[in-house]
Amino acid sequence: MSMTLDDVRTMAGAIRQEVGKAIIGQDGIVDHLLVALLAEGHVLLEGPPGTAKTFLAQCFATTLGLDFGRIQFTPDLLPGDILGSNLFNFQTSQFTLTRGPIFCDLLLADEINRTPPKTQAALLEAMQERRVTLDGETHALPERFMVVATQNPIENQGVYPLPEAQLDRFLFKVLVDYPSIEEEAKIVARYGQRHGPSRAADLGVGAVADAAKLAQASAALDQVTVAQEIVDYVVRLVRATREHAEIASGASPRAAVLLAGAARARAALEGRDYVIPDDVKALATAVLRHRLTLSPAAEIEGRAIEALVAELVDSTEAPR
Repeated sequence: MSMTLDDVRTMAGAIRQEVGKAIIGQDGIVDHLLVALLAEGHVLLEGPPGTAKTFLAQCFATTLGLDFGRIQFTPDLLPGDILGSNLFNFQTSQFTLTRGPIFCDLLLADEINRTPPKTQAALLEAMQERRVTLDGETHALPERFMVVATQNPIENQGVYPLPEAQLDRFLFKVLVDYPSIEEEAKIVARYGQRHGPSRAADLGVGAVADAAKLAQASAALDQVTVAQEIVDYVVRLVRATREHAEIASGASPRAAVLLAGAARARAALEGRDYVIPDDVKALATAVLRHRLTLSPAAEIEGRAIEALVAELVDSTEAPR
């Protein structure tokens, strides 16, 4: 059974509503997670502790009916703790694969920058090719494998900056800020009188999708076209990052491809079979912020990548 774009929009609305039973605010982050899910990308959430990054990922996975795995990254975590290992079985005289937590549909890589780059690199093959190699043998991961990683701001003590190769595997880097005063009051009113840790199921969050529906939604993406003028707009915007005086390292052609693909997913989630410039503008910052490097002068002046991306979006002529 095929799914129409209206069906995709309806499913997305149901997911947002279900997540909203437990998460107050953060609507924009949920939208980015939905786009990444449909575009088959990964998401990096950065924000201070206590802003519900982990709980949001758990609730999101629950609404999708996906197999959820979590890894708490620590300085002493080893690659084998993520991937698993081949252990010798003395009864059968054979090696048996003991699968690590990475073998799931949606993996929460919690505080990914708390572990050294060698362990972070264990995710590279999985995120790019959706497979892992152990002792020379390749093992496939689920077709819908998705990583949602969280990290605390790099200024915090005891963190390791993610290498460029690792950052490039993420479709989006989304900043999680503190809630507004109204939202925070609602959070305290809802959770301040509860005992023990909050769980998605206890708050009435249930599955409104499954693997079959998600596969149909991804197939429906084929109905969305990207007009040539939108392609040209994306290319101009990405190339502008390489020409800006305050950006030392601009975005690659891969970034342009990912931005166009994410824009298609956003259009599908809104029930449209065509991409508009606003799709590109809405996602440009999340796609580009972790792929750009400030020039030394811009760093000294305290310039923010987000401000530069906003300037480029404003100055790059969009199709009418």
